[in-house]
Amino acid sequence: MARNAEKAMTALARFRQAQLEEGKVKERRPFLASECNELPKAEKWRRQIISEISKKVAQIQNAGLGEFKIRDLNDEINKLLREKGHWEVRIKELGGPDYRRVGPRMLDHEGKEVPGNRGYKYFGAAKDLPGVRELFETEPVPPPRKTRAELMKDIDAEYYGYRDEDDGVLVPLEQEYEKQVIAEAVEKWKAERESRLSAGGVKDTEEEEEEEEHIYAVRDEEQSDDEAGEAMEGEDAQSFFAHVAVPSQKEIEEALVRRKKMELLQKYASESLMAQSEEAKTLLGL
Repeated sequence: MARNAEKAMTALARFRQAQLEEGKVKERRPFLASECNELPKAEKWRRQIISEISKKVAQIQNAGLGEFKIRDLNDEINKLLREKGHWEVRIKELGGPDYRRVGPRMLDHEGKEVPGNRGYKYFGAAKDLPGVRELFETEPVPPPRKTRAELMKDIDAEYYGYRDEDDGVLVPLEQEYEKQVIAEAVEKWKAERESRLSAGGVKDTEEEEEEEEHIYAVRDEEQSDDEAGEAMEGEDAQSFFAHVAVPSQKEIEEALVRRKKMELLQKYASESLMAQSEEAKTLLGL
């Protein structure tokens, strides 16, 4: 069965349409809005454009039209929207209402603009086309960065490793590894000692025995650190000789008191009073 579009193109259908339009002159919409100088006609062309936009917006909702058809319809809708804007400007110039401010914007709200590409809108199934869907996907907001005070809240003794031994696992492992390292070091020392003994002979053997004796021998006359320190202090005290007269603490205090008195006298006493005090000291023999 032929489709409606094919039926409309048959000779009979065209003949019938010509009979209905006989005597009528079909007026075409001007290409430029500035060519129209009558307000009623300008409003008529605006309504015609709105009707065409409504039909195409209804068609583009069908996702089964195919990618290319949907893209063409979306381009035509955007072109008609721009043309509608030109006619609205022309209507305002002719003294009509300002449709940009008071007119309904339902058709404009159905479209969605891509961020950063103002003016071109996507309608219906065009918003789900490959390459367009990604443009509308917003990137997730990154989590806010923690401040230094928030980071310091989680820092405690465990962060610095002071509680590593509390779990009872680390210490046995360290002891086992320590024994292994000591055993390896002893084996290495024995191997080196055997090699030196085999290469050096008796003389090296005697020197090795002397070294072992000096290293591992425990003497009774060894003193503790405190006793050795006291002995060294005693030796220093005996060996120190003073070549000048060292004043005692009492003499230093008396000298400071005399110096303070002299400063106060020079500051507050007059010259005559100071002379009298000097005479009194001379008479008293001070």
